[in-house]
Amino acid sequence: MLEFGSPLPEVVEAWAAALASMPVIAWGPTAFVVDRVEAVEAPVFPSGRAVFRTSTPVVMKASGKDDSGARTTRQAWCLPGEPEWDVYVEGNLRRKAETLGLDGDVTLEGVSWVGPKRSFAVGSTVGLGGKKPGACVEVALSGPSETLSALHSWGLGQANSAGMGWISV
Repeated sequence: MLEFGSPLPEVVEAWAAALASMPVIAWGPTAFVVDRVEAVEAPVFPSGRAVFRTSTPVVMKASGKDDSGARTTRQAWCLPGEPEWDVYVEGNLRRKAETLGLDGDVTLEGVSWVGPKRSFAVGSTVGLGGKKPGACVEVALSGPSETLSALHSWGLGQANSAGMGWISV
């Protein structure tokens, strides 16, 4: 099974239509035989509360500043449970909502689980890739139902298009 996600229903519908017309998807050296294509609706969160658990690592870029406020690095990866992570992931979720034209009043209520740190290979096959550190996470969020549904389809943290932060629950 192969899953694609987008917070834009129009994109999901277009992918589903295109993929349904293909008997095989060639993805690098791997060929996927297409038996069935199914568009799945994002979950609805009528209570304005959601618990998201990722199946791929989540990463955020932090300020890279030390205690005195001086920048020490531009590659300041920030993992769940580390200082600044809560603030940066909440800001990331709000920017995603605003990008979609949705109410950005999203709050990170808590982190209930953090998986082991691991590196994730990302990027293209032309040498522009690399590794990003991350950890799977389970978070509780509150916010508008429509916004939570869209965020569920987008993912947590950064580098979602590279496979980071895929929400499984």
